[in-house]
Amino acid sequence: MSARGAAFFDLDGTLLPLPSLERKLFRRLRYRREIPKRNYFLWLLEALKLVPRGIGCVMHANKMYLRGMHSFDPRGVENRTDSYEHGHSWRRKASQGEGQVSLPPNYNPRWPVPLFFEDGVDRVAWHARQGHAIVIVSGTLEPLANAAARTLEMELKAQGIAAEIRVCATKLEESDGRWTGRILGEAMFGKAKACAILTLAGQMHLDLSKSWAYGDSAQDRWMLGSVGNPAAVNPSPKLARIAWKRGWLVLRTTNRVQQMLEPLRQAERCA
Repeated sequence: MSARGAAFFDLDGTLLPLPSLERKLFRRLRYRREIPKRNYFLWLLEALKLVPRGIGCVMHANKMYLRGMHSFDPRGVENRTDSYEHGHSWRRKASQGEGQVSLPPNYNPRWPVPLFFEDGVDRVAWHARQGHAIVIVSGTLEPLANAAARTLEMELKAQGIAAEIRVCATKLEESDGRWTGRILGEAMFGKAKACAILTLAGQMHLDLSKSWAYGDSAQDRWMLGSVGNPAAVNPSPKLARIAWKRGWLVLRTTNRVQQMLEPLRQAERCA
């Protein structure tokens, strides 16, 4: 039996509109005053230590703002993804402008609401129908990526597609149910994404020459270069230049999800 192909998706900016899920989480925690003041100082100290390794490392590997905070309860993630069984109709109602926007059932104000690009969901659905393995490869926090994956599975289920979505994301170190502010292993960005894909391909017996990868940032170029069918989605100027030189497919998403964001933000602020 020949090895099957896979579809590897970056999350923020590729499947989800910016700002990133982690940035939304940080803003929400700061607004709710859940981040201890000491953590801002600890973040700055850690940033100074990471500067020699590059600005990318400072931005992706420094999670000191979460130090000492309770980790996300896995049961909360499960409850929240269950609420998205009706998410497709909820988003459809919002996009059609049927009155006041309402948040999903059992909404947890600590979690950012994942609103996917409709084009992105359609692309994932196409790959699922082809029998491809679906993998999210994201620099965001693993709990956020897992919640987004479960939500996306519900979106596919609403279309009659049963698919399991795997996740490769930045893992957080925990101690006694609290985050230490440090990560386990490497932050999932840059070359680490390509390494994760190669490892997963070996474990799952995937044929990377028949596989696809989607990303929006120049930091995704190694991930895109590791497969036979790379696609730059809503590319940054630098990635657009790289894609043009290498002859990669360029996709741009234009749909109603972006138009929905502001009323949803207002509804979230009132929650």
